[in-house]
Amino acid sequence: MGWSLAVLLRHWHERVEVRLSDVRHGSRGYHVLTAVAEHEAPTQASLAERLLIDRSVMTYLLDDLEEDGIVRREVDVRDRRVRRVCVTDRGRQLLEEIRARVAEEEQHLLAGVDLPTQNLFRDAAARAALAVQQRSPGTDPCAAVHEVAPEAAEPRESGGPAAGER
Repeated sequence: MGWSLAVLLRHWHERVEVRLSDVRHGSRGYHVLTAVAEHEAPTQASLAERLLIDRSVMTYLLDDLEEDGIVRREVDVRDRRVRRVCVTDRGRQLLEEIRARVAEEEQHLLAGVDLPTQNLFRDAAARAALAVQQRSPGTDPCAAVHEVAPEAAEPRESGGPAAGER
């Protein structure tokens, strides 16, 4: 399973980064925008926690996305110390466009598998990721990508998984 997930993640990341090269922060910007759009005005802190991004890094990321007119930060009316992150109309339009691009890349990535199995895989992967995050909230998905991608890039003589990695 490890080899399979590493190969999929490596190729997903490579292909999506190319397709999102015009989006500031690439796939990370996409994940932030998706989280903001799917959750009712999260706080900066909760957004950083959900995406496992350091709070200071999240601040700079949001600065850039706000500068691009994709998100805006608003003071919470119930607690003026809290800033809530909202997606703008421009951000919603961009998200719709980039979701389509990501979906195309995911379709390409899973092209060797029939549609019902693709849907089952997506559902199982999402459930597993949520379960892992709930059990280990400190798990950093960005660090996981950097740990896995270079390892997955090393060629194997056989071109397949090492013994016991399936």
